[in-house]
Amino acid sequence: MDKTNTQATKLPVDVKRPRRRRAASLDARKARNGYIFVLPFILGILLIYLPVIIDSIWFSFNQIEVLRTEGGSEISLKFQGLKFYQDALFSDTSYVQNLISGIKQLLFDVPAIVIFSLFIAVILNQKMLGRAAFRAIFFIPVILSTGLMDAINQSDVISDSMASGSISTGSGTDASQQIISVMDVEKLFSGMKVGTELVTYVVQLVNDIYDIVNRSGVQMLIFLAGLQSISPAIYEACDIEGATAWETFWKITFPMISPMIMVNAIYTIIDSFTSQSNVVMTYISNVYSNNTSLSTAMAWMYFVIVMLIIAVFVGIGSAFVFYQKRD
Repeated sequence: MDKTNTQATKLPVDVKRPRRRRAASLDARKARNGYIFVLPFILGILLIYLPVIIDSIWFSFNQIEVLRTEGGSEISLKFQGLKFYQDALFSDTSYVQNLISGIKQLLFDVPAIVIFSLFIAVILNQKMLGRAAFRAIFFIPVILSTGLMDAINQSDVISDSMASGSISTGSGTDASQQIISVMDVEKLFSGMKVGTELVTYVVQLVNDIYDIVNRSGVQMLIFLAGLQSISPAIYEACDIEGATAWETFWKITFPMISPMIMVNAIYTIIDSFTSQSNVVMTYISNVYSNNTSLSTAMAWMYFVIVMLIIAVFVGIGSAFVFYQKRD
């Protein structure tokens, strides 16, 4: 065999192979789909809400005057600096009082609603006959408290009386007070030698049970979703080890749904601060008809306070939230 032919066949050929395009990872594709999903919301914020927010902030620093002209009317703005913020804090004493009252009501609403919704969710997560029907029954108040039904509910004297706990029985006493009297709640706690603050809290819970049930539907569904996401194998392991139901709840269920507790607490805070029954929101709406700039300044201070409360709650609660690590 000829050596020159053998060497010629072994010469390397410089061929550029096309590079394969590296496919995006599953996490990157999920992130891309998430951005596409929230894109309409982001565009709505930037194009619609952001200009309104900027105008609202600017109005809180200016005195608004409507000038009549031949062609209609024009709005004149006179810069006043922090005048309206100072008036809201130091001149208008009702605003500060309503603000303090709203924060106190928040401290009552959040634990009561979250604990009640968690309790109902744990019960409805059990295997029982008619479980879907019971879930629908507990969620019906959420549907009835929205839109047109909410307006009808607010104009209903009976519903208002139930929400405020002041249904008159014709004997000069309220029905809620009669319930407390029949149950002997105050006598029970006085015999246990507890403080009057706890007695007042329990009495208020009984009086506001209608409002608590009415505002626990969404939180209950979130807790149900969290409970159903827990692997049944974990509970089977607990049964094999001989753990009681009480130990299983505090060692398994409660840590696993702690992120849901955080979400529901934040949702309840925002819902309580923005509901139509909130005393601060009602007062700001009443001031708006007389002084737009003052009410705008009150609203922005209220917004900042709400954000600070949420930030403090998240900062403290994050230290106790358990996040399951998944490989």
